[in-house]
Amino acid sequence: MTKTLFNLPSNVIFCKECVMSNQRPSSIPEFLHTADRKNASYLNIEDGVCDACKQNKIKQKINWAKREKELLKLLDKHRSNNNNYDCIVPGSGGKDSVFASHILKYKYGMNPLTVTWPPILYTEYGYKNYLNWIDKGGFDNIMYRPNSNIQKILTRLSILNLMHPFQTFILGQKNLAPKIANKFGIKLVFFGENEAEYGNPIADNTKSIRKKSFYSASNLNNLYLAGIKVSDLIKKYKISMKDLMIFLPINEEEIKTKNMQIHYLGYYLKWIPQEAYYYAVENTNFKARPFRTEGTYSKYNSIDDKIDDLHYYTTYIKFGLGRASYDASQEIRNQHITREEGIRLVKKFDGEFPNRYFEEVLDYLDIEKEEFFKKLDKFRSKHLWEKKNNKWILKNKIF
Repeated sequence: MTKTLFNLPSNVIFCKECVMSNQRPSSIPEFLHTADRKNASYLNIEDGVCDACKQNKIKQKINWAKREKELLKLLDKHRSNNNNYDCIVPGSGGKDSVFASHILKYKYGMNPLTVTWPPILYTEYGYKNYLNWIDKGGFDNIMYRPNSNIQKILTRLSILNLMHPFQTFILGQKNLAPKIANKFGIKLVFFGENEAEYGNPIADNTKSIRKKSFYSASNLNNLYLAGIKVSDLIKKYKISMKDLMIFLPINEEEIKTKNMQIHYLGYYLKWIPQEAYYYAVENTNFKARPFRTEGTYSKYNSIDDKIDDLHYYTTYIKFGLGRASYDASQEIRNQHITREEGIRLVKKFDGEFPNRYFEEVLDYLDIEKEEFFKKLDKFRSKHLWEKKNNKWILKNKIF
């Protein structure tokens, strides 16, 4: 049997309802360090249907009026009676954070504080969307910019060691909001869509995020960040633990003593990405990209960061699934396109190289092209890729 990287399933299976395969990560611990991530889990496909599609069928049967009553009960419990902030909504100005914050404030009468861990390299249009979110939406906002030198080092190492351009952004985006909530004494945090929508285990489809995913380990030195043990990272790169703490989860005792709750708004409200986009356009003048995103056919998903396109290209290398696969699967489930149309879109766009910002990203991170491509090939699992006539070929395709 061919050894797989990332603990991937050796037998590639595609869902018969969408265009995703069982190679899609559903849970990969961010603090592991090798390409052999033993504790990772992947999209479950049983009887030919993936968990994300099964979750979508469950979603169609949900009594959303009843769920909204649950939401109102939760909001009333946390609603401020002294004009203070009563919830936090994290985001960088994309359609989802616009929808969540705006509807909480203007439909449900909450007083949200918006919190932003900014993209590593904001796109011009992404930054304008951020400003429109805050200014036209009428929100108070905290933008927390981490030490750019530290973030640059960690992002560079994350690419070279893990081929994971977004590790630092994902950690910041996930871990910042509970920390700000703790500082302000706010007990309610809202993220957007439930992760089960995209293939995380259906068992995780709950109204609140599992708190333990926000806890830091008791011994921080045993953690790996950017593919390097934290204690070694501190010694080799002369980074202090103080510099790293903002990337790590909130301490368990802090979240327990404050009785903080972290919820998915998508559990309570029927969440359709296209509808969130139209809502953002109407209410904050959200603008799509002025051109098609490389690697897919869409213009409005995940457009804030110049590194975003490279991130999805690395998922194509590591898991055989590019950005078009992700976009098409979501649109198939929402009945905006057929599976046949999705397959054609995957065939046309998946794996397209992200040329537009590629050189700028490497220059910013001080990575040579030759070094990048040499490292990149080491993350091609042999059960997914083979080399023919000096060209890499994906073995298992949906088309």
